[in-house]
Amino acid sequence: MTNQASAATAPTVTVVLPAALRALFPGAPSRLELAAASVADLLDALDARWPGMRDRLRDSTPAVRRHVNVFVDGRRAKLETPLEPGTEVFILTAMSGG
Repeated sequence: MTNQASAATAPTVTVVLPAALRALFPGAPSRLELAAASVADLLDALDARWPGMRDRLRDSTPAVRRHVNVFVDGRRAKLETPLEPGTEVFILTAMSGG
């Protein structure tokens, strides 16, 4: 969030974090509620609680990192995707292997 006034008026959304991300940030739950008006605001709110989390999810462009997918109510989202009250946001990390 850019300021406390916008945080107070932002909708409350539910965020589901992947195990791979939770392992990097001890204490991060699998599911939590945050106030955020957009995906970018959501990443800022996560970073405020767990410093460094935003950098794991967003690149310097800024955009969601290639190996990360953010889904808002089942649809793939970008940083500018708006969030509505009660929205479910799933953050997923890509799997690779051979």
